[in-house]
Amino acid sequence: MSGFGCFVLLFAVVVGLYLYAIWPRTTRISDVMQYNHAMFAHRGYHNKEKLIPENSMAAFQAAVAKGYGIELDIHITKDGKLAVFHDDTLERMCQESGNVESYTMEELRRFHLLNTTEKIPELTEVLTYVEGRVPLLIELKIPGRSLAVCKASYEALKNYTGKFMVQSFNTMGLYWYRKNAPEILRGQLSSNLTISEEKEPYLLRFLIKYLFLNMLGRPDFISYKLKDLPNMNVSLCRELFGTPVAVWTLRTESALEQGQSKYNMCIFEKSGSAY
Repeated sequence: MSGFGCFVLLFAVVVGLYLYAIWPRTTRISDVMQYNHAMFAHRGYHNKEKLIPENSMAAFQAAVAKGYGIELDIHITKDGKLAVFHDDTLERMCQESGNVESYTMEELRRFHLLNTTEKIPELTEVLTYVEGRVPLLIELKIPGRSLAVCKASYEALKNYTGKFMVQSFNTMGLYWYRKNAPEILRGQLSSNLTISEEKEPYLLRFLIKYLFLNMLGRPDFISYKLKDLPNMNVSLCRELFGTPVAVWTLRTESALEQGQSKYNMCIFEKSGSAY
């Protein structure tokens, strides 16, 4: 084989491996597209000034009243329950110390969200209330190596008749769903993860930023931070594979306009006179 032929072969192999790495699941695109143009209220339709904390039952009630989908976050507690809460620690929202995973659900229930009467909900409580009236976008919080939140969430969701999807920054959570619950739609969360120092290794953040770990999670959609777009591999997934893209977190009219005109799903917040 000539030198040029070797180069062509090597180039084809590299491109093939590249595309294999970012390849999403393409057999469920039509199922995700039922959410096309969907508006998901970020952590519920919350408003601090109106004493409606994020990820509270009041925020979820407000979202349902407006007909918005609900984006929410879940952690697994010390006793295996699913707490609806964003942060890994309790300081910001509850002025308490410690990680969510180090408390039981009963212990978490004693804390108040942002000094209001609202408490940390359990996922089953949210599912019972929403009852399929609006779609749910559920982020799996996996601060360590344990994937117990995946199994627990699947058990809570497998008999839920409303529309929902799961998503996570942690690709191993998507891998768990790929292997154990392939019928559930799953999305890879990402952003410009290499821009700042984080506890995770740089290489891992680089691979997730550019969607190279799609080869493990094979997501049905991408959920990306709007400010960090365009991203070459997000564009490739959209244009080459038809992958739907959700964008977050939209807080201004211009961001909402951009999200609605260019992408498939919007995860938004509103405050002040816009609320």
